[in-house]
Amino acid sequence: MSFAQFCGRESLRDIAYCLRAFQSNLYHCGISSRIARSTLAQANANRSWKIYADLAQSLIQTALPLYKGENTIAKKLKTVIYAFDSTTIDLCLELFEWATFRSTKAGVKVHVLLNIEGAIPEFVRITEAISSDVLLLDELTYKAGCYYLLDRGYVDYQRLYHLEQRKAFFVTRAKENMAYRVVSKRVADKNSGIRKDQSVQLKGYYALKDYPALMRRIKYKDKATGKVLVFLTNNFVLKAATVARLYQQRWQVELFFKWIKQHLRIKRFYGNTDNAVRLQIWIAVCDYLIAAIVKKQMNIEVPLSQMMQVLSLSLFERVPIKELFIN
Repeated sequence: MSFAQFCGRESLRDIAYCLRAFQSNLYHCGISSRIARSTLAQANANRSWKIYADLAQSLIQTALPLYKGENTIAKKLKTVIYAFDSTTIDLCLELFEWATFRSTKAGVKVHVLLNIEGAIPEFVRITEAISSDVLLLDELTYKAGCYYLLDRGYVDYQRLYHLEQRKAFFVTRAKENMAYRVVSKRVADKNSGIRKDQSVQLKGYYALKDYPALMRRIKYKDKATGKVLVFLTNNFVLKAATVARLYQQRWQVELFFKWIKQHLRIKRFYGNTDNAVRLQIWIAVCDYLIAAIVKKQMNIEVPLSQMMQVLSLSLFERVPIKELFIN
């Protein structure tokens, strides 16, 4: 979506509200007078968060081609690898009564489907923290041949079978109380940490009804830490060691959450309404995507975190962005 198209959709009043969104950081960038918090809170309560959600979708489409082919495993498999997870942002219960979480705490959850090439978030949903993570799997659109890396908390056999029916692949961790019977075994390459490589079928009436097909169960021991992990997947072609390496890529979504919390200030909100919280989180996602696009298009070599620090201090300097990172 171009800026001209954006202006055609919104009134001048809405555009004025959009421009005010950037004022929350002005006093950090050399502006002598501080904007009143109540002014920002009122603007954030009235300006729809969907404006920035739409902008993020446009930025995603720009960012994805820039990072295509950068991840070694995705390039080797000639497909797309996604990591799906959520993070909780704590809020004060007295100020955010609508964001129910626990008896003494409020909060929201940010659910992200991350394309591991470039760590680009292709799917973002914001819900109350009390909501169940596994329900968000129903909102994903699965692509045939792609890999979806899921934490153990997302193990729901009916929903995993939905991926199987869409001819997409999942890699997750098995629950400790999983009941199954071994149908066949493969030779385990113990030099790569593989202890067991089995084809299994679930036991139990409801479990078997939810997932009637076979699954692959891989037991892996990490040489560095000595930790034993058990993986489940519906891919029977990849080497077992490759499946273990694939699951390690899931850590990128954890790094993404850590990055936006540390560098984009989404722990302090300008406004207590549901709209204000959603709006500020979406602005943070847009900031991340813009930085990722600029970094790639201008071949900036410094880490993204350092790049954001330099830009925040030089926002109003008349210097080409590229020159800020020379020497």
